[in-house]
Formats: sequence, structure tokens, C-alpha cells
Amino acid sequence: MTTSLNTEDAVRERYSAAAQQREPQLCCPINYDKRYLDAIPQEVIDRDYGCGDPSQFVNEGETVLDLGSGGGKICFIAAQVVGPRGKVIGVDMNDTMLELARKCQGDVAATIGFDNVEFRKGKIQDMAIDRDLVDAYLKDHPVKDEAGLRDLETFLTNMRQTSPMIADNSVDVVASNCVLNLVDPAEKSKLFDEIHRVLRPGGRAVISDIVSDEPVPKHLQNDPDLWSGCISGAFQESEFLRAFERAGFYGIEMPILQTEPWQTVEGIEFRSVTVIAFKGKEGPCDDYHEAVIYRGPFRKVFDDDGHVFERGQRTAVCRKTFKIMTRAPYGDHFVPVEPHKAVSDADARPMDCSGVSRSPRVTKGKDYKLTLVGDDCCGGNECC
Repeated sequence: MTTSLNTEDAVRERYSAAAQQREPQLCCPINYDKRYLDAIPQEVIDRDYGCGDPSQFVNEGETVLDLGSGGGKICFIAAQVVGPRGKVIGVDMNDTMLELARKCQGDVAATIGFDNVEFRKGKIQDMAIDRDLVDAYLKDHPVKDEAGLRDLETFLTNMRQTSPMIADNSVDVVASNCVLNLVDPAEKSKLFDEIHRVLRPGGRAVISDIVSDEPVPKHLQNDPDLWSGCISGAFQESEFLRAFERAGFYGIEMPILQTEPWQTVEGIEFRSVTVIAFKGKEGPCDDYHEAVIYRGPFRKVFDDDGHVFERGQRTAVCRKTFKIMTRAPYGDHFVPVEPHKAVSDADARPMDCSGVSRSPRVTKGKDYKLTLVGDDCCGGNECC
């Protein structure tokens, strides 16, 4: 998907105005938890433009990164959820929105009793560069010639390599509320790579956004009002999920998909969706004599890496896959089978866990000869 529209200018102009005066057309009706809203200044609530509530999938003690944080509403909700042991970082490129969020930060902290939020200026598709630091650098070192440009480029390169705004593997949750669709099509792939980069292994993206049921035609993409209004930059439903897959995520699920369309333009329906996707399938495939049993209800399933799991069968898996299948989002669907005698790291060998069954004698051990008669499982005189 490509467009001749200057998407950044269209978005900046509209959201700068919307930070000063509420624009109802920019948001879907969302029912947020009122107990969290009570701590947030009304001017932040009035200038929130979202289509979902990713904060409901955040847990206590986590580090949360909110992409396109705007006036700070999701950040201030998440701050209360993660509590004083957690941390929330908001990233936005709009100076007017950042000013609103930073102005209200102290009031929220005073109300909830702790301050665990910070707001940073940057592009969500390039979170290595802290634009506040760039502004400060340019104030002291204005670019007047090619030599000055070279110095600026060196400054940016050093920031990327030694002190990125958001470091690799540094956050537990990347959240976003109706912002990814605003990124220029040429940079959307980089955006998903950036989300993957900053998440810790085992971390997850929780993204609420607008999707379309059909591809958006070029003439709609080039309409600045429709683009900045979260319409013409929307992913088609299945393509949105594939974008996470291409970036290396696993366990991709869609817990919320709005039934009725939010808007319909030229017969194309646009609705809100929330997607959760996990990071952490990278790593070696070593055999620790572990297995998992798929509980059902389907006769057979396969995961994002092509592992096949038949219902009720002990399936041989490597240590990496064993850990993935025994935690969210798969944990409730699988029974973990650990070896009777643990395999040491030195004895673990590379394996191809492609869906083959694993004999109970592998997990119990070939010399396992135990005979054990348990207590009456039912109690009394009844038989099990």
C-alpha cells in the first residue's frame, strides 16, 4: 500500500487542533473502567481519541510502553493498573499533545499517590531517536552547512547505537490505541519491527486499532481527512494479523472485534479490533525429554512455527516450545509433561520437534520400574 499523501503533515495538523478542541469524529465509543478515569483530568479525557482499551490487558508490576500516547489517557490508566512497582512510558510526536500530557502528569500522580509515568517525544516507527534530545541539540548546534549536517548525522547514529530512546528488550507490554493506522504505509513494516525490538522475550503487544473488511482503494488513501480520521490508513483485517506474524510474533489472537462497523465508506466497513501478540519464539531447539498434550477441542492444531499437536497425544517438543506452550496464550490448552529425571543442559541435544509423538518411557526413563498403589480415589466403599 502506497500513497502520495504527506501523511505526517495531515496527522500533525489534525491532532494539534484536536488537542486544543475536542473532535468527536476521531474516536469510537469505549467503556473505560470509571475507577481509573476518576484520577484523570477532564481535559485529558475530552481529548482522548481511541478505539479500544488496551490497558485492560496490562498487569501489576509491568513496564508498559504506549505508542502514540497523545494526551496521556491510556498511560494514566495503565499507571494505576501496574501500580508503584510498574512503569509507563508514553511516546508521541505531537508537541501539543505532549504538552497536555506532561502538564497533567503531576495532578494524576498527586491523586493516585505515586508517579510512574514519563512522556517522550519520538516517532513510533523509529523509537531509537529521542526527538526532545534532537531539539536540544539543534538549538545548540543549528545546521547551517554540510559539515553541520554531518555532525547531526553522527549525533543520531551514536544515539541509535549507544543510547536509544527505547532500548532493545526493555518493556513487558507495548500498547497502542488507534494509532498504527496513522503511520505512513512505507514505514508500517518498520513500525512492527520496532515493536518487536523493544519488547522483552515473553513480552506482548496489545494493540487496539481500526481495520477494514476490504482493502482501501488508492483514492481514499490520498484523502487527508480520511487518513487523519483513522480510516484510509487502516489495515485490512487479516493483513493486520499477518503484519504481526511477519515481524516475528507468535500466539497472535484477536480477543475483540467490533460487531457493527464504526464507519462505512463507499461500502467498506471499518471497525475496532484489539490484537494481542507475543515475542519470544527465537532461540535454539534442544531436547530436554519434555512433551505436551493438547487438550482439544479440535482434533488437530498447529502453531505459528508449524508444530502439529493432535488431541490427546503426547507430542515431543524442544525446551523453547515447551515453555511457549505452557504459558499464555497457549497454557490453558496444553498439559505439560516433564521428564521424571531432569535433563541437564550438557546432556540436551538439538532436535527437530515437528509433531512426532513421545513415548511415556522417554519422559519416565527407560529404567522406570516403580509400582505404586494409591489410596482409594473415591473414598468409602465406592469404586472409581
